[in-house]
Amino acid sequence: MIRKFDFLVIGGGVAGMSYALQVAASGKGRVALVCKTTLDEANTAKAQGGIASVTNLEVDNFEKHIHDTMVAGDYISDPEAVRQVVEQAPAAIERLVKWGVNFDKREDGTYDLHREGGHSEFRILHHADDTGFEIQRGLMAAVRRHQRITVLENHFAVEIITQHHLGIEVTRRTPDIECFGAYVLDPDTGKVDTILSRVTVLATGGVGAVYSSTTNPEIATGDGIAMAYRAKATVQDMEFVQFHPTALYNPAEKHPAYLITEAMRGYGGILRLPNGEEFMQKYDKRLSLAPRDIVARAIDREMKIHGLDHVCLDVTHKDADETRHHFPNIYKKCLSIGIDITCDYIPVVPCQHYFCGGIKVDLDGQSSIHRLYALGECSRTGLHGGNRLASNSLIEAVVYADRAAAHSIDHINDYDFNDQIPEWNDEGTMTNEEKVLVAQDVKEVGQIMSAYVGIVRSNLRLHRAWTRLDILYEETEELFKRVKATRDICELRNMINVGYLITRQALERHESRGLHYTLDYPRHALDQK
Repeated sequence: MIRKFDFLVIGGGVAGMSYALQVAASGKGRVALVCKTTLDEANTAKAQGGIASVTNLEVDNFEKHIHDTMVAGDYISDPEAVRQVVEQAPAAIERLVKWGVNFDKREDGTYDLHREGGHSEFRILHHADDTGFEIQRGLMAAVRRHQRITVLENHFAVEIITQHHLGIEVTRRTPDIECFGAYVLDPDTGKVDTILSRVTVLATGGVGAVYSSTTNPEIATGDGIAMAYRAKATVQDMEFVQFHPTALYNPAEKHPAYLITEAMRGYGGILRLPNGEEFMQKYDKRLSLAPRDIVARAIDREMKIHGLDHVCLDVTHKDADETRHHFPNIYKKCLSIGIDITCDYIPVVPCQHYFCGGIKVDLDGQSSIHRLYALGECSRTGLHGGNRLASNSLIEAVVYADRAAAHSIDHINDYDFNDQIPEWNDEGTMTNEEKVLVAQDVKEVGQIMSAYVGIVRSNLRLHRAWTRLDILYEETEELFKRVKATRDICELRNMINVGYLITRQALERHESRGLHYTLDYPRHALDQK
């Protein structure tokens, strides 16, 4: 089956929906929004802390936000990308509010701002402790109301379409690679449909499922990055995987790990050992409010020194009613496992959380493939550099969605549909009866990445991961060629691709920088211990 849309958006989080709403409002054509599950399962909905923007001009300004972002990114962020996001953030907040998103306000009508690790001022807008869910709710309602947007839920993008599918050899040195749409699996028919588009946008989220423990939902399998890489797009900074310092330690719950928001440390939470001893003073003068990479490595080191499976976050010194008011969902979650955060320590452990690398894009969200944009966590804009500053991700997604929408609206009439694209050919393939192989391989990828490509790395560990991933790659590609495309085997292919890219680019960086810390190139005393 062949379908045509002027704009094809793959991914239904804040980036994909923001873009879809803006291009749909332009009246320049029809929009397809492809989601591999349902709209409400996007990773955006899991973001608790908030969204960063300078709004209190009495004490805050753009230069402070820019400086904080550059410091957190270990000074390898792209200055132009940082300035663009920071300066356009207030307008992006206004767009979200216009689309129906609510942020908490004080009695005087000003925003109730939080402060998080790495921020020099209170600049985090939030909705209690479920900001991502509120943003997703507001955008979903707006998307579902819009007549020009067709939402294709439970559809899975298998590959993006380029000249390669016309029988033309495409390599990483091929100039002028173009994207003509995507092959998309329809679960109702079991068939892979051809969706042709004039503009294609990848907004597929992160890579958390590549690790055995993550705050991401299981759907975060790096699909967009893997598809773009196979199509010969440029990917960059794949080694920078962010581990959130404070996921709830709850061995009974595996996927996803429950996040204890950064805002709780901004609120005054103190990291302690289970015996009550503070430890962050040994690692950074900012104590518990140091950037995430520093805090995560400090916790990892303390756990190894003392043989612990977790440390603790303490807010028992704060007013109990205020704590329950600011963090109602965290309070309820912890209470469900017997922890009253107003009088008990919260057991926490570092956990894979966010991905700073991905598909390299310019200031308009354009990838190295013509007519293909990448937005949100699957993109590498340059904003985050070596490490993301807390709450900069949601605002990055909205700002770049605006930039990409404006650029593609201006150029949409320059592009035509390519009617020469062949339909997906699965002749001679069979139904995959070896589901156990796929399930086992998914588990193995997570074990390899968590054991060898985690918070602290070494060349020996990275080479071991490379060797094992290479075996899985050969086995999976052989199986993929024999069987009909299904979501599970496509996700496995993507996870292996992403794991390989993280490992390879980690090996290529001969220094400890930002989130990439290796024992072979120590930078601080922490790395040598």
